[in-house]
Amino acid sequence: MKNRLVPNWRKLKNMLTHFPQAVPEIPVSNVEKAAEYYVNVLGFHFDWGNDQGGIGGISQGECRMFLTNPSFCQHYGNGGTVVVWLNLNGKQEVDELYHRWREAGAKILAGPEDKPWHLREFRVADLDGNQLRVFYDFSRELQQEQA
Repeated sequence: MKNRLVPNWRKLKNMLTHFPQAVPEIPVSNVEKAAEYYVNVLGFHFDWGNDQGGIGGISQGECRMFLTNPSFCQHYGNGGTVVVWLNLNGKQEVDELYHRWREAGAKILAGPEDKPWHLREFRVADLDGNQLRVFYDFSRELQQEQA
C-alpha cells in the first residue's frame, strides 16, 4: 500500500503541483435563506448570487463556499448534505469561534474536544443539515513535545 502512495514524478511533471484552496458546494433549500444564516449567525459575507439563479457565493477571510439550491443541484447531478472542514490556526481559535457561534445562535452539534486523532474540533449544522467541522490539527505540537 505504501508504494502506491509515492507519486510517479514522470507522469506528474506536467501537472499542477500546487492546488488553490478548494471551494465546497453546499446544497441548500434556498440560497437567500441559507446565506442569511451564514451571514447573520456564522459571520460570513454574502458575495453574489440569489435563489432564482440557483447559486450564491459566501466568504470569510480566505474561505469561500458556494450555496446551491435543489434545481441547481439536480441539473448538475449533485445532492445530499455535506461536511465542510474548516482548518484554524490553534486550539484557542477553535474555542473562540465556538463561543462566538454559540452566542450568535448557531446549531451546535458537538462542543470543542481534543479527539484521539489529534484534532481539536467542534461541529455545527446549517438550516439544511449540512455540517461545518471546525478544527485545529495539534499532531505537530505532539511530535515537537516528544522530540
